[in-house]
Amino acid sequence: MSDKKNYGFTTTILHGDRAKPIEQGSLHKPIHTSVAFGYTDARQLASVFQGREPGFRYGRQGNPTVSALEEKVNKMEGGVATLCFATGMAAIGAVFQALLRAGDHVVSSSFLFGNTNSLWQTVAGQGVGVDFVDATDVANVAAAIRDNTRIVFVETIANPRTQIADLKRIGELCAEKGILYIVDNTMTTPYLFQPKTVGAGLVVNSLTKSIGGHGNALGGSLTDTGAYDWTRFANIFENYKKAAPAMWGITQVRAKGLRDFGASLGPEAAHHIAVGAETLALRMERTCANAKALAEMLSKDPRVAAVHYPGLPSHPQHGIATELFKAYGSLFSFELRDGIDCFDYLNRLRIAVPASNLGDTRTLVIPVAHTIFYEMGAERRASMGIAESLIRVSVGIEDTGDLVDDFRAALDA
Repeated sequence: MSDKKNYGFTTTILHGDRAKPIEQGSLHKPIHTSVAFGYTDARQLASVFQGREPGFRYGRQGNPTVSALEEKVNKMEGGVATLCFATGMAAIGAVFQALLRAGDHVVSSSFLFGNTNSLWQTVAGQGVGVDFVDATDVANVAAAIRDNTRIVFVETIANPRTQIADLKRIGELCAEKGILYIVDNTMTTPYLFQPKTVGAGLVVNSLTKSIGGHGNALGGSLTDTGAYDWTRFANIFENYKKAAPAMWGITQVRAKGLRDFGASLGPEAAHHIAVGAETLALRMERTCANAKALAEMLSKDPRVAAVHYPGLPSHPQHGIATELFKAYGSLFSFELRDGIDCFDYLNRLRIAVPASNLGDTRTLVIPVAHTIFYEMGAERRASMGIAESLIRVSVGIEDTGDLVDDFRAALDA
């Protein structure tokens, strides 16, 4: 496959491995399980360790199978470099481990995945100031910025209430202030949206979710889009400034976040994710269509108190989603009217599966307040708009009519 032509999204991802020679003419990059990489010339080994030529040092820092996945994700996001990690949370944790120091300050969206929120509490306990703001309005972000603010962190579509950050205007604000803008793209995926188009310097993806897509492998990634000027970042160590400035950030994260922290993605998981990624566009088109159909049906039912989905005109950020995203995503949540027990409702579903993952081929449902946000406590849940009856739905690729019938029948019963 030639790199000279600009192919479409799926063609590029499907044939990306073949841009470089593959052993035995394989169509997939093989699974390389070795953790050590031998060299016939000891000087070359030293050169690789010193970063003067490409090569593999040790399995914790890279592997041919993982590198092939990194190139695939990098093409999806249009980045300059991508690192893969054992999980999405490991990717986020590596950023903070590698780039923040005591006395720094971070502005974060208050509408966050529960574990990310928990991680921020840990970071705050280590001497980094963290302010949570309603990032659906850039004014709230601007008001929280201080002289020592290093990072602004948001998600594209919040899990589970689907609030959408003021992505474009926050990017403009960060560019003006010289602040690193990090966007978690998991809920949209690079097929629906590329955060670099709004100025994000780093992009996080949980590869476990829609990119892998089959619920059979954990993984995460961090992509440097090239949009941020790393010469403006105060926390780069001198020994990582040997490379071109565009590579300073990702080089430091590779060393301090991946090598030292050790949250490496295994080759078997990387292979599963890489194969799953080939059908990302096809699956997203189906799951987004299914989500829209389900959300529209539920929004018209009097037994449903509220439906939170960016594809509905009633959604507060419907306009932003329409402007920026190719479609509205495969996740939504809804609240039942008083008197309808959410557990009884979930138990009446026959197709949707009670489970905590997202972005699977199967439709998954979960009572949010009682599970993934239970540890947060009622007061924090209320501040995030999470009702006690809130049900999160990660929509799969099932036949649309079957899903609609299943969710309606559970209400009728």
